[in-house]
Amino acid sequence: MSTEIVELVGQATPYLTAAVSAYGGAVLARTEDAAVEATANLGRRILHAVFRRGSQAEQAALEAAVQDAAQDPENTDAVAALRQQIKRALREDADLRKELAHLLPAPAAGPVTITASGERSIAAHTITTAITGDGHRIGQ
Repeated sequence: MSTEIVELVGQATPYLTAAVSAYGGAVLARTEDAAVEATANLGRRILHAVFRRGSQAEQAALEAAVQDAAQDPENTDAVAALRQQIKRALREDADLRKELAHLLPAPAAGPVTITASGERSIAAHTITTAITGDGHRIGQ
């Protein structure tokens, strides 16, 4: 298996699991929702890209892997089976590899150090939403 495929799937995995966790087994039927976290939407877009390029049998296998991962997102075997479906699709389709490479954020060029210091500090490589303090309600 090429290093490129392993790297793409490694980069995609957090997005895939976020999408499956957010949308459950309906992730392949879900349309984009601007209110849903960007990470889950990217995972959904990746799954849709793989799904639409597959044969009926490949689509059924992907759906089954998504359902298994959605039922228990903490099940490492189910997540690994989903990753295997993605790898298989990437091995067979160079255009899909290019599409996923464009969808995924570029990996960091080198080591990244992130430090948070102080009460209610936030540190992350990428933050989509952050609220510190008491009494805040998201979505209202």
